[in-house]
Amino acid sequence: MKIGVLALQGAVAEHIRSIELAGAEGVAIKKVEELDEIQGLIIPGGESTTIGKLMRKYGFIDAIRAFSAAGKPIFGTCAGLIVLAKSIEGLDEPHLGLMDITVARNAFGRQRESFETDLPVKGIEEPIRAVFIRAPLIRSVASDVDVLSTYHDEIVTARQGHLLAASYHPELTDDYQLHQYFVDMVTSSLK
Repeated sequence: MKIGVLALQGAVAEHIRSIELAGAEGVAIKKVEELDEIQGLIIPGGESTTIGKLMRKYGFIDAIRAFSAAGKPIFGTCAGLIVLAKSIEGLDEPHLGLMDITVARNAFGRQRESFETDLPVKGIEEPIRAVFIRAPLIRSVASDVDVLSTYHDEIVTARQGHLLAASYHPELTDDYQLHQYFVDMVTSSLK
């Protein structure tokens, strides 16, 4: 099983390492046609506006929407969560607009307000180590979106069917439990 990491910006190598620790093959995705070779996709952190521009420039918007329409799992972390969202506070238009959530960018403050915490996540036995860097926040979710975790009563992890989103960077730690959760989602999607 191959899981791709969109390699336009962000911690691509770290996500690939976490995927491999979770027992799947991780590959960097740089061209649209490489989406045909994978069963799941991670959209990493970085800067959501830049990622959106690069996705448009290289033809990824329609390709990833088609990937999602085929029921293939997608996992967005930090800026990747923003890219997945149907609604972004302060912006007229979403990037992919796939996940029925409203997000606020940089809701946890600037770089210097970054922090790490142990976060309980529904469906994962042990709390995961989460790194929040200029992290977005999920302000609201549709009725069919499952809230998997909150931090100070704010939503930071959610799932809607084959879509998974986290406000933080699970790949910047040695804890690969959330990647294991995503690998399990991809495995289930193949049955």
